[in-house]
Amino acid sequence: MRNPRAETVEAGPHHYDAIIVGAGFSGLYQLHLLRDRLGLSVRVLEAAEGIGGTWYWNRYPGARCDSESYYYSYSFSRELEEEWDWTERYPEHGEIRRYLDHVADRFSLRCDIQLNTRVAGAAYDGAENRWTVTTESGELFEAQFLITAVGCLSSANVPAIPGLESFSGAWYHTGRWPHEGVGFSGKRVGLIGTGSTGIQATPVIAAEAAHLTVFQRTANYSVPARNGPMDDAFKAWVRENSSALREKARAAPNGHPFDFHDRSAFDVSPQERQAIYETAWERGGLRFRAVFRDIMLDKEANETASEFIRAKIRSIVEDPETAEALTPRDHLFATKRPPIDTNYFETFNRDNVTLVDLKKAPIEAIVPEGVRTTDATYPLDVIVFATGFDALTGPLLNLDIRGRDDIRLKEVWAAGPKSYLGLQVPGFPNLFTMTGPGSPSVLTNMPVAIEQHAEWIADCIAHLRERGLDRIEAKAEAAEFWGEEVDRAASATLLPMASSSWYLGANVPGKPRVFMPYAGGMAHYRGICERVAAEGYQGFALR
Repeated sequence: MRNPRAETVEAGPHHYDAIIVGAGFSGLYQLHLLRDRLGLSVRVLEAAEGIGGTWYWNRYPGARCDSESYYYSYSFSRELEEEWDWTERYPEHGEIRRYLDHVADRFSLRCDIQLNTRVAGAAYDGAENRWTVTTESGELFEAQFLITAVGCLSSANVPAIPGLESFSGAWYHTGRWPHEGVGFSGKRVGLIGTGSTGIQATPVIAAEAAHLTVFQRTANYSVPARNGPMDDAFKAWVRENSSALREKARAAPNGHPFDFHDRSAFDVSPQERQAIYETAWERGGLRFRAVFRDIMLDKEANETASEFIRAKIRSIVEDPETAEALTPRDHLFATKRPPIDTNYFETFNRDNVTLVDLKKAPIEAIVPEGVRTTDATYPLDVIVFATGFDALTGPLLNLDIRGRDDIRLKEVWAAGPKSYLGLQVPGFPNLFTMTGPGSPSVLTNMPVAIEQHAEWIADCIAHLRERGLDRIEAKAEAAEFWGEEVDRAASATLLPMASSSWYLGANVPGKPRVFMPYAGGMAHYRGICERVAAEGYQGFALR
């Protein structure tokens, strides 16, 4: 879907109160608040041909959300909740885009969204207290406030494997999937990567391809999703309990409307613990990690969950050697992003699926006929990279943001991201980073984190305008304090123990190894942000 307005605007500069970069969940709600609640003139700049953000690009086979549909949605409008019907427990990518299209139409947002517009740079003018945003086509936009809503997982990471350009077949990255789809019938397909995306894509590709070879860098834990249709009785229950469910999600540490049990894995007998895990496995989904309070806090407690899943893998996968290769032993359950799946491990029982353990035989090169490891060459017609993203920092650094005195964000973050509350960076006045590094972001159900950020930013701008102030900037000492708090919160959990996790940037060569999201919990983080605002935006310099 093209935006005629984007193709007919003049070079500019075009003046607005605020510029928002990105038209996904974050950008749409921030536009609604700034324009419709505060009355600001706002322009959203979006690189894609349609809205949807992450879900515009992620259309790979099997792509769907791992939060349940009834709470992977906005909560700011009860009318919106009542008029939208989800069809499945976990929404697939097309349904999420239809939902966001509905939101854009319902709140008349499209007229202030400019599609097909990729930002090439943004620079702050201290004398004028204005941001100038430049697009790849040469358009200029000026605004007092710049808000990045570019998502946490939107900068695709294609590994620099020698010889890729020589491959005679076709290759794709799951995060930039062709909208017309890709046909695998009769094809020999190689899939590289077994994180959440690879685990979703593997069963779907295997069902169509002549043969699928999965190149596994790291064995992963996964819990069944148990996806299925949303029945009318459950929909009615959700509507009747909507307010309570939304409140529970906002009060939860990870933004999901379910309780973490207040029992240790060792408060029960081994037999009872096994039964609890079995019940959680049959129910499926992310709630599995909530059955004991100490799964993410205590190594021995986590090992009980990890070993339960390892045993499930051994019981599902028929070939013992393949089962052992699929069994994770170098990290604990959920210390990396915890995938959920539909028949992932079962797929390796198919005759047309081969697993290649890259720890035993690493990839040497991509050659014209396929992929060459240290012990074999695998002939392929198609290569699918399910190799993830340059998470959290990548999408922001790609914007080439320059703050006071022309300092580049890339320079400020050379040793790792520094921010205050994940919302602002010292040296970059009036720049707000939605769900940026230093915020709970990817450790939560994203719409909950997004709504909190958008509302805090809108309240902050309203505070400035009501008091005749025109600039807010995070103080360096506040960012230093917050960096220590992010480290402290992570260290209180088992999360940093997964040394290969993209939470640490480990999937991108040369990226600083810093734990990026805030692991102190969404509800706790919300309270901190509320106190900061109530105390006159403590830690920020206001002018």
